Amino acid sequence: MWEYEQPVNIIFGNGSINKLGKIIEDNGYKRGLLVTSKFFYKSGFAEKLKEDSQNEIIDIFSEVEPNPTIINIDNCAGIIRNNNIGFIVALGGGSVIDCAKASGAVSLTNDSIKKYHGTNLSLPNKSIPIIAIPTTSGTGSEVTCVSVVTDKELGKKTPIVSKSFYPKLALIDPELTYSLPDNITASTGIDVLCHAVEGYWSKGHQPICDALAVHSARLVFDYLERAYLNPRDGVAKEKLAEASIIAGLSFTLPKTTSSHACSFLLTSKYNIPHGEACGLTLDYFTRFNGEKDERVNEFSRLLGFKDANEMADNIYRLKKNIGLLVDLKHLKLTDNDILELVEKSKNANLMNNPIDISDDVLLKMYTTFK
Repeated sequence: MWEYEQPVNIIFGNGSINKLGKIIEDNGYKRGLLVTSKFFYKSGFAEKLKEDSQNEIIDIFSEVEPNPTIINIDNCAGIIRNNNIGFIVALGGGSVIDCAKASGAVSLTNDSIKKYHGTNLSLPNKSIPIIAIPTTSGTGSEVTCVSVVTDKELGKKTPIVSKSFYPKLALIDPELTYSLPDNITASTGIDVLCHAVEGYWSKGHQPICDALAVHSARLVFDYLERAYLNPRDGVAKEKLAEASIIAGLSFTLPKTTSSHACSFLLTSKYNIPHGEACGLTLDYFTRFNGEKDERVNEFSRLLGFKDANEMADNIYRLKKNIGLLVDLKHLKLTDNDILELVEKSKNANLMNNPIDISDDVLLKMYTTFK
């Protein structure tokens, strides 16, 4: 038995950002807040978008860190409450969109988002309407019900899942990714591959998400290195943007697994970008899962590889070719650091892996990266 739900309206295409004003007008949205990054605020693009909204966007919030924090979200939610905000436009990467989603939902309570962070308490199933406009081809956050939140005080980075997080509309304009630095294209692109692969082999897999995962992963293998080497390659950038949103659709219901489980401490403690942290272990877990789960080999064959080992070889080669980490030697990890990585990897995402992963497996893996 399986179910499929995707409530987000999607508009995809070059130049689609120009439709924003009409989208706001057609939906009758009033008193909007633009949530974005400092980059877009300083460049003037955020102000231009505000003007193009026919004055319906009344304020800009740009205090979003690369991994959105409890403080970022609570501050944004306070602005929403205090200014009677009626809708949100989220312009940026996954951090911005995650901040907007969590802020929009928690703003309708009197709570801090901390109350719902890793506590198993559920947010009310309602939110401020969000128009999500991704500027990276990576997280798929514009179509998911997940927001990854960091509590700096506790040193904790974990996802919150709530149906209230689904944006009302995702507006994907591949041209917004043309100016991305090469390292961001690489890191977010490997995150797309992780979403697709993990969504397929997840314990919660189902046939619609499986088909989406195959489509997305194939696009990443075909176009990520090309987009990295040629940042103005319009075809490659468009295909990566397509891969990103399709991968978002492929994992939002099945959820991610082992590679994401191992990424959180690598990001929160060692400052490795999220996508790169996820990609670090993807080839390892591809081999590990492929030894006992025939679905992983089946997935590999659907992508044109002989088996999971050949796909893992290609993942490793892709990471090398686009300048991503393939080990952790630069960190000079101690034995205690390794033990901490093992312990902090044991979270709900790890439990979603198709094959049980013991402490010994994690210890062996992290030791090979040392």
